Amino acid sequence: KILGTTDQTGTHVKFKPDATIFTETTIFEYQILKDRIRQLAFLNKGIKITVKDERDGSYDEFLYEGGLKEYVTYLNRNKESSDQQYDVVYCEGRQDGINVEIAMQYNGSYTSMIYSFCNNINTADGGTHEEGFRLALTRVINKYARANKFLKDNDENLTQDDVREGLTAIISIKHPDPQFEGQTKTKL
Repeated sequence: KILGTTDQTGTHVKFKPDATIFTETTIFEYQILKDRIRQLAFLNKGIKITVKDERDGSYDEFLYEGGLKEYVTYLNRNKESSDQQYDVVYCEGRQDGINVEIAMQYNGSYTSMIYSFCNNINTADGGTHEEGFRLALTRVINKYARANKFLKDNDENLTQDDVREGLTAIISIKHPDPQFEGQTKTKL
């Protein structure tokens, strides 16, 4: 019903699980929901999302103007500060109706953290968008290394494993008609 006029906008969603549908449990862990809402706020820069647990009044609000850049910084927050000597690299583009955003940063660890998403769905098993990113990154770094004489003519190219070491990256695409492998949508 119409209550009046306002300059405020937004969507309010209230969720109460139905025991006839959720037969195992209707009790949810707030921390899991909070983590997912935070992730959605990172993936959709500039959108404020709040989550409230009415059972105990817990309340959190998330707004990330920097989007994926802030997400990479958040993921690297527990790395030693000396490892954060490199800025977060960010790029975005649009082609054929598909929006692409990528943020990445190297740190001093030996492991990589590469997360990919399609329409805010975590594609944990990767897919064409993640493989394309890995191939392009390896090609660009090898080309740069050769052009600047970090690799000599007789040196072998760096491998994908070499290039990924210490990398934290987020790949997010918004696709109007994505084709996922399987019902779980874990691979694009």
